[in-house]
Amino acid sequence: MASEPVKLSSKEDYASFIDKFDTFMFDCDGVLWHDEVLVPGAVQVLEHLRALKKKIIFVTNNATKSRKNYKKKFDRLGVQAEVDEVFGSAYASAVYISSVLNLPKDEKVYVIGQAGLEDELDEEGIQHIGGTDPADKTFEPFDITKFERDPKVSVVLAGLDTAINFTKLAKAMQYLTRNSNCRFLATNEDSTYPVGGGQFLPGAGSISAPLRYITKTDPVSIGKPNQAMMDTIKAKHHFDPKRTVMVGDRLDTDIVFGNKGGCSTLLVLTGVAKEIDLLPEHDPPVLPDFIVNSLGDLAVLKN
Repeated sequence: MASEPVKLSSKEDYASFIDKFDTFMFDCDGVLWHDEVLVPGAVQVLEHLRALKKKIIFVTNNATKSRKNYKKKFDRLGVQAEVDEVFGSAYASAVYISSVLNLPKDEKVYVIGQAGLEDELDEEGIQHIGGTDPADKTFEPFDITKFERDPKVSVVLAGLDTAINFTKLAKAMQYLTRNSNCRFLATNEDSTYPVGGGQFLPGAGSISAPLRYITKTDPVSIGKPNQAMMDTIKAKHHFDPKRTVMVGDRLDTDIVFGNKGGCSTLLVLTGVAKEIDLLPEHDPPVLPDFIVNSLGDLAVLKN
């Protein structure tokens, strides 16, 4: 980690920066796009990196989409990407449950999350309940006397769920407090996520927060900045951390993730973090090695 981040601002800066690395890891929201709107110039930068034979890996904490569905978003926005280049916290969570927890085939996961998270659990052959089940997507009062607790649930997995409600929290609470040795996992703990125009919405961390308060227990968080996500990437791709850079818009997830993984880091200012957040009085969790106003600024190299 640099004691003082290097601000990239010229064509020479950009070229020198790219020459330092063979592998580029990119966050997506706030770096490549805001919701359905591309960051200007971002596609051209990725095309330039591919032309230079650089390895590209996309690392997102978005757990609402499976890798296959995320690939559809890349296609829709005109961004070249292969499924095996995309690593989301939904996929990493499923791999963690199957390969690290070695969840027995007869045990189940109670899901707070959306279809993409369920898709990745299905890919790993993991049984699950909750999630998009219509019985859980209700605003009717929760009647605990009618709740049939499934004794086979041994994991509660909380991700971003835009249909979060009292019933889901109540069921998750019952499993965590009444099923013996039930594990509490979170896909990631982002407090918010950017949607463009300087606007933000509650992130997955806001979904697991009530359960943390209820159970007085912190979940094992799988996504950035945690090692589980890096281990998932390393299982699929060989790269030298010293020749790798993590590009992101959040200090507490992207930049910490790259730093923990022994990679260099580039902070873009098109998402959550701003330069003022790097000042000592704001107590940043870590400083990036490099800063640039926008990833799209590097597009001048393709001209």
